[in-house]
Amino acid sequence: MTGKIAVSTTDAPAPAHTFSQGVRKGPFVQVSGQGPVDPATNEYLFPGDVGAQTIRTLKNVKAIIDASGATFDDVVMLRVYLTTRDDFAAMNDAYGEFVVANTAGDVLPSRTTVFTGLPREQMLVEIDAIAVISD
Repeated sequence: MTGKIAVSTTDAPAPAHTFSQGVRKGPFVQVSGQGPVDPATNEYLFPGDVGAQTIRTLKNVKAIIDASGATFDDVVMLRVYLTTRDDFAAMNDAYGEFVVANTAGDVLPSRTTVFTGLPREQMLVEIDAIAVISD
């Protein structure tokens, strides 16, 4: 596979704007930033609960990874965007629970956490990912 292909699944929210849920080129997969959105209703979930929002967001990321032909074990990097430093501990606990449960090996993905404003007021967290598919 040499061309760039869009990755799409109904198991994650449809993009709200002009971008793909994910893009695969060769063994590389980039997942666009995901939030705590129900893929069936496109509603933002769990207002005020960053832990629950983190789990929902990671489920959306994983659905796109799965749709690309990769697995969560192929994820090499996750970037987490939070609106406030006060949510770090709760996000970190939920993140750790999800990542450990969905990673088969001992090597967990690398991670960066950034504190910033997010596009929707109800979003406390947004996460994107990079995966490299093993042959």
